[in-house]
Formats: sequence, structure tokens, C-alpha cells
Amino acid sequence: MKEKENIHRKFISLSDAHQAFGLPKPLHPLITLIDNTIHPLPATGLPNPHVLHFYKISYRTKIGGKFKYGQDYYDFNEGGLLFASPNQIIGSHGDTAECSSGYTLLIHPDFLGNYPLAKKIRQYGFFSYSTNEALHLSDKEKATILSIFKIIEEELNSRIDDFSQDVIISQIELLLNYANRFYKRQFITRKAVSTDLLQKLEEILDDYFAGEKSLSGGIPTVQYLAEKLNITPSYLSDMLRSLTGQNAQQHIHNKLIEKAKEKLSVTSLSVSEIAYELGFEHPQSFSKFFKTKTTLSPLAFRRSFN
Repeated sequence: MKEKENIHRKFISLSDAHQAFGLPKPLHPLITLIDNTIHPLPATGLPNPHVLHFYKISYRTKIGGKFKYGQDYYDFNEGGLLFASPNQIIGSHGDTAECSSGYTLLIHPDFLGNYPLAKKIRQYGFFSYSTNEALHLSDKEKATILSIFKIIEEELNSRIDDFSQDVIISQIELLLNYANRFYKRQFITRKAVSTDLLQKLEEILDDYFAGEKSLSGGIPTVQYLAEKLNITPSYLSDMLRSLTGQNAQQHIHNKLIEKAKEKLSVTSLSVSEIAYELGFEHPQSFSKFFKTKTTLSPLAFRRSFN
């Protein structure tokens, strides 16, 4: 029984998803926009969890109610956006049903074809965010996003011609660029919260290297840090980039160099011992890493302090 419960239902085609929602067949085999005010989704939504073989951009009229920024709470009653890339597991057992109001845009990767967006779309980190990292919209942002949905909707409902795909793809790219901008705004308006996460990150790394975790676990990974902070790796990197200009991997590397310099300057540990304490399997890897980051070998750096 348990094995069956863990099987995630997969939706290969848009028709599969429409059928699950109890909707008419999609107007286009590779892209569909579901207006939930016209076609209300069932209370249960899609099976939870499930896997889609296409991109999903979902606008919900309400996401989580209040957001805390610093010591204050701000209402985002105009809803927000959630993103998912193909083959992601969406939802988990026990989650509440997906909100049925708003828009749901489903895009099969084949629709992007040979357009530049086919490659560019993979660069948007928010397709790997989780539900609690959704994009909360202000009134003006909501109006902008909904206007793009309306253009896509009109294009799909009108006569399909040689220009339809060009127009729709340009609108998808515009929507993604606006989402990118609005997420940057969200990082800024949530600066107090992001700063708290940054402080927690520093504490986690300090604790990691102060104990014996690095000896048994090796160099900490972005995935490890993200799990400790209860956020996704993509969100962690994007948040750090907005605060420090560096992603999570670069942040880990900076911490490694900081700890290495500290041990080289104030302890008598050998280079090999320091390498192992920092989580490197081989001293040569540590020496190469240190020289790449500082232009000095570990021994040359130590001599500079003596």
C-alpha cells in the first residue's frame, strides 16, 4: 500500500490536465490558459502530489494572506504568482487543495521550439521556488500581470495564424521579465527578513566548521544550507545575490577561505590537517582551491604572517 501511495500521477499532455480538471479540450495542444473565473477548478484541484511535463505559471487571487517584513505585517490581497518547471513534483501528501481562483498557464516545452526563450527560460530561478516563496503582487503589479494574461488569452481564443506563436512567446517572455523584476522588489521589501536569513546562514556555517560536521560531511552544499533554512536552493542563491551580489555557492567558498585564513594564521595545524577540518578529501584540492581564490598557496599565506 505504501508504495502505491508514493506514486505521483504524471500529466504528459495538456489534454490530460484538462481532463483531470473536468475542462473542455485545450484550444492548442502545446499551450493553454485556464481562466478560473470562467472555468472554476474542482475544490480538490489536481492530484496531490503530481508531476507535470510542462511549465506552469499560476496566478492565485490569495497567497498566504499576510507577509511579515521586519516587525510589520503587510497584506498582499491582490494575490501572487507561482512557477513550476517540467518534471517537478508539485505538492505533497496532506497539503491543502490549490486555490481555484485566478489563472493557470501551462506551456509544453515543445511550444518554445527553436525560440531563444527555450534556453533562456531555464535561467529564471523562480521556477524552482516552492509555494511559500511565491511572488506576492501589489495592485500595480497585479494589473501588469493580468494584462499579459489577457493578451495571451485573446491570442489563443482568436484565429491561429503564422504570427500567433511569435506573439504568445513574446508575451510569455515579458511576463517572466516582469516576474524577475517583481521578485527583486520582493527581496528588497523583505530586506529585514532576508537579513535574518543571512544571519542564520552565517550561524549554520560557523557551527558547521566549529564542530566535526565538516570532517564527516565534507564541504557544506547549497542543498544542505537551504534545507536548514527551510527554503529552496534557488531562492537561497537569488536572495543572497540580491543582498551580497554573490550566490550561495560563492558564499560557501568565501566562508571556506575565511576559515582557512583563520586556521593558517592563528594555529599550528599543517595544511593537510586544515584541509581535512574544512571538509576537503585531499590536501591538494584544498591548496588548489586556496590559491585560485587568493593567488597565494596556503604555505605562502602562512609565511606572510610570520
